[in-house]
Amino acid sequence: MTRQLPDILIDPVVRMALAEDLGRAGDITAQACIPDGARMRAVFAARQSGVLAGVDCVRLALLAMDPAATIDLKARDGDAFEAGAVLVEAEADARAFLAAERTALNLLGRLCGVATLTRAYVEAVAGTGARIADTRKTTPGLRALEKHAVACGGGVNHRFGLDDAILIKDNHVAVCGGVGEAIRRARAMAGHLVKIEIEVDGLDQLDEALAERPDVIMLDNFSLEDLRAAVARAGASSFGRPVLEASGGVNLQTVRAIAVTGVNVISVGALTHSAPSLDIGLDAL
Repeated sequence: MTRQLPDILIDPVVRMALAEDLGRAGDITAQACIPDGARMRAVFAARQSGVLAGVDCVRLALLAMDPAATIDLKARDGDAFEAGAVLVEAEADARAFLAAERTALNLLGRLCGVATLTRAYVEAVAGTGARIADTRKTTPGLRALEKHAVACGGGVNHRFGLDDAILIKDNHVAVCGGVGEAIRRARAMAGHLVKIEIEVDGLDQLDEALAERPDVIMLDNFSLEDLRAAVARAGASSFGRPVLEASGGVNLQTVRAIAVTGVNVISVGALTHSAPSLDIGLDAL
């Protein structure tokens, strides 16, 4: 599915990366070697198959360096592609093009890597009804882009920050003195649009949480046997079943077995903290 992130969220990241690369004097190699006014035409081509995310980073990087650049996006975020596919074709001032090259490739490769890994997880749980979600384990400064890449790969986004949902974790519970007390305090503060999730680390805490009716219960590092038991207990609860999220110990070898236990969501930190960058190159024409 084609997806798009607003330029206003992408442009500051692109410009910060360009400024970091340009340093105090700009691209002195291009200035030394490339004649003033020379033009360059080139393509961004995939060296391996994957899922596209971050193509607008390429567009904005080129336009930041040469507002008159012509850019032809051959695919859109969310599209799958094969090795050898041309993702972008562009023409711009040669010095500007070469100054933008590394920033464009760094962001494109990183985000395609996240989208591609996410797609692998989504395909691994296909047919189970479980959804793959990201976490806040993102690269500082790149959260909006990396979470966009997860969505491009078919995953769903967990909360974006500390302010858009209440997620009570083990340390919150320890300070509050218990699962039930933590949920009650959260409910007393939460607005009517704010969901409450609590992390539990065992079936005893699950029972205490069910009695307080949170919106979501995170089953942290549960065994497969305990996940199945948790799904059964939640389904039989007179309080109504919340959304059940499995977390911890998730990889491509274990994710399907976790999904078939009946949980609703599986959150995977690796989508953003361990995705390898996809190999994409710039080829002059």
